[in-house]
Amino acid sequence: MLPSDLKLKQFNRYPPEARKLVTGYVAELQRLPLSFLPSLLREIIEYDFKFPAERHALEKELSNLSSLSTEQIKDWLQGFAQIRLSSQLENSDWVNAPGQFVEQLSSHLWTTHQLDAFRTAALAYADRLRAVVPPEPPPVPRLGITVIGQGTAAPEEPLFRKLRAHGAYFSGVKPDNGLELLLNTVAARAKAHPLPYAHWYIDGGQAAPHDPALTCVSYRGLEPARAALSTKIRAEIQRPGMGPEVLRTRLAQLRPADLGLAKAGDAVLDRFQVKMLTEGSGTQIFSTTFAQWTAREALRRAQPLTLLVRFAPRQRQKPMNEMLSASREVAELDPLGSLIDGDMGAYYNWLNLQRLTGAGHSSFLVWFEGHNEAVAIGPSLPRGTVSNAAAGLEQLLSWAS
Repeated sequence: MLPSDLKLKQFNRYPPEARKLVTGYVAELQRLPLSFLPSLLREIIEYDFKFPAERHALEKELSNLSSLSTEQIKDWLQGFAQIRLSSQLENSDWVNAPGQFVEQLSSHLWTTHQLDAFRTAALAYADRLRAVVPPEPPPVPRLGITVIGQGTAAPEEPLFRKLRAHGAYFSGVKPDNGLELLLNTVAARAKAHPLPYAHWYIDGGQAAPHDPALTCVSYRGLEPARAALSTKIRAEIQRPGMGPEVLRTRLAQLRPADLGLAKAGDAVLDRFQVKMLTEGSGTQIFSTTFAQWTAREALRRAQPLTLLVRFAPRQRQKPMNEMLSASREVAELDPLGSLIDGDMGAYYNWLNLQRLTGAGHSSFLVWFEGHNEAVAIGPSLPRGTVSNAAAGLEQLLSWAS
């Protein structure tokens, strides 16, 4: 089947909100090249489980495609129209399984030496879409906070070396009740700007007591889901002929109910957590990877106004089969390695924050938990400076804003 053959009834298996959305755009979808359309359908079919920022972006993209004339569509998507597809791809159920089509398309592009042409077409389309539908600025400046080194002694090597050049390093921070203070600050922002999924608290260990206004994801809180996923992975890799590509496809088909998450009642957050565990490399095993990947995906997808990420000690590196085993032995922790992970993770969190709109007005704080070291970055703080003065975390946040 080709896009020109699309009928509304072929979307009957889509979730209700996605089906409602696509109803108004069937005529527009019929005009799109098959090499492009399934990528768009992959986003549409997940519409019910997307964050508000993602929904808004998808709605604007569909509206823009609807506004283009037939000649403009050809101009915008000419690179995609030149991609040669196999009969297997054309005959696949790309309407109801667009994600699987995109995976198979990637392999096809590689083997037919069309990957560069497809990438060029995708970048050209993204640039044009961004030009006519620019992202909207946040209602208030964004705030990112990263807490590292839980329960770890001061290392021999200096911390925050990658971040110091972008802000002010403080060595006289008052650590008393630091985490509680930061959580209260995040909660106050959530109450002042009560938008859905706009204020996050991500913990690589056990989540500390926090305000329910925050969207919270924690490594310890997802322990039953992680155990269920590890069991499924062990069962899959023992099947004859199982390879990494097939395993990836099987993991992509998992739903919250498969991991015991459907009882929580937040379908959007449940689906986010499943994707984070199944698409992230090591998120099921290492708490630091869990915190880093979850923060990355929350910033990329939800585009929050506030994000607090707390790194916790991870287990020590072992052979993969041992880490995926069903052993109930208490894992040996690696505090120093976890501190190094958290230090680099803080830098990545700051980089990902810079990719969002309004980055020039955003603020960022990284603190060595329980200690007197921190770096604050913000529009009002001079870069590459050092201060030994005693200061509370609340002062650092006020200076950075």
